[in-house]
Amino acid sequence: MALLTHLLACVFGMGSWVAINGLWVELPLLVTVLPEQWDLPSYITIVIQMANVGPLFVTLMHRFRPGLLKEVTVIYVVVSVGVVACLLLAFLWSYTSPIAGRPHSTAFLVLTFFLALVDCTSSVTFLPFMMQLQPQYLTTFFIGEGLSGLIPALIALGQGAGISTCANVTQLETRYLPANFSTFFFFLLMTGMMLACLLAFFFLTRQPKMWELSQQQLFPSNIMLSSFDQISDDGAGSQISGGCPCPKDAKQPGDNLPEKVSYPLAKLTLIYLLIGWVSALTNGVLPSVQSYSCLPYGNTAYHLATTLSSMANPLACVVAMVLPGRSLALMGTLTVVGTGFGAYNMAIAVMSPCPLLQQSQWGDATIVLSWVIFTGTLSYVKVMAGVILRSCSHSALVWYGALEQLGSLLGALLMFPLVNVYSFFQSADYCSLQCPA
Repeated sequence: MALLTHLLACVFGMGSWVAINGLWVELPLLVTVLPEQWDLPSYITIVIQMANVGPLFVTLMHRFRPGLLKEVTVIYVVVSVGVVACLLLAFLWSYTSPIAGRPHSTAFLVLTFFLALVDCTSSVTFLPFMMQLQPQYLTTFFIGEGLSGLIPALIALGQGAGISTCANVTQLETRYLPANFSTFFFFLLMTGMMLACLLAFFFLTRQPKMWELSQQQLFPSNIMLSSFDQISDDGAGSQISGGCPCPKDAKQPGDNLPEKVSYPLAKLTLIYLLIGWVSALTNGVLPSVQSYSCLPYGNTAYHLATTLSSMANPLACVVAMVLPGRSLALMGTLTVVGTGFGAYNMAIAVMSPCPLLQQSQWGDATIVLSWVIFTGTLSYVKVMAGVILRSCSHSALVWYGALEQLGSLLGALLMFPLVNVYSFFQSADYCSLQCPA
C-alpha cells in the first residue's frame, strides 16, 4: 500500500506543470508552423501570466469565503480542464484566424491559456492537498513535479522537433527534417499524462485507511488545517516576533509545526528582492527572447537549448532536496552567476540575426550551455529561498508566492511590447543569412 501511494503521489505531482512544460519543449517545431513564428514565446509568456487569475481567485475565495470552495473539487475541475484542453490542442493547435488583418494561432493561444490556468492553479491546490498526507509522500510529490519538466523534454528529444538543414535550391533555404512523430501525437501523450494525474488523484482520495492514519499522525486533535485556513489565521492575528518581520502562524492544539527561525528585516528584504528578480528573469524576460537567442545558431541549437534547460530545472530541484542550503552568500553568488548567463543570452538575442560565433560549433555549444546553466542555477536559488522562508512561517511562503508571481508578471509586461510592438529583436532565416565574417 505504501509503495502504491508513493507511485500515485509521484504521478499526481507530475501533472502539476507537465502541460506548460510540454509546450515549451515543443516550441522548436511550433515556431516553424504557427504565424507568430519567432514571436511565439513572448505570446506564450504573457498568456501564462494572464492565467494567474486562477490562483488569485482560489486564494481570495478561501480568504473571504472560507469553506465555500472544496479543495478536492477544485482539483478535480482543474485537472479535468487540463485533460480536455490537451486533447483539443492535439486537433486544433494549427488552426489560425485573422485578427487586425494578420493571421494568429487563436486556438493554440486560447487553449494555452486554459492549460496555464490549470498549472498555475495547481500551485495553490496540489500542495495543500499533499500536506494532509504523511510527510514521506510530500517528497515523492516533489519528485513527480520535477518529472513534469523532465519527461516532456525527453519525449521532445526523441521526437527531434524542429531539426533543420540548409538545402541549395535557387539559393540556400532552410528545410525542416520530418520529426520522428507528429505534434498531434506529442499532444496526445501530454493528454495521457494529464489523464494519469487525474486517475492518480482519484485513487489517492479512495484510500480511507491511509487517510485515517495520516490524519491521526499529522493532526492528533483531529483538527484539519489547510494552507488556506492558515492564510486566514495569519490575516486575522499576525504579529511581529523576534527579528523576523513575518507574521507568526497561529498555533492550534495538536499542530506539529517545526520551530520557527527569526531573520532580520534586512535579510528577509534581500531574499524577497532576489525572488522577484529571479522570477522576472526565468518566467518573464528570458523566455520571451529564447527564440531570438537560439535560432540564429540553427534549429538544432534551439531544440537542444529548450529541452536541456527544461531538464535542468527539475534536476536542480532534486539537488536542492538532497543538499538544501540556507547560506545567503551562496544564494547571492548563484544569483549573480545565473544573471550573468542570462545577460549573455539577452545580448545574443539583441544581436540577432548575426550574433557572436555564428556558423561555429563553439557558438552552438555556448548558447546551449548558457541556457542550461542559467536555468539550473536560478532554479536552485528559488528552492533555497523556499527552504529559508519555510523555517520562518507560513506567511513567509505566502509572500514568496506573491513576489514570484509579481516578478514574473513585471518581466512579461516589460518584454511583450519590446518583442511584439516595437520589434526590438530581429528574426531571419538561418540558411540565407548574410552576416559579416
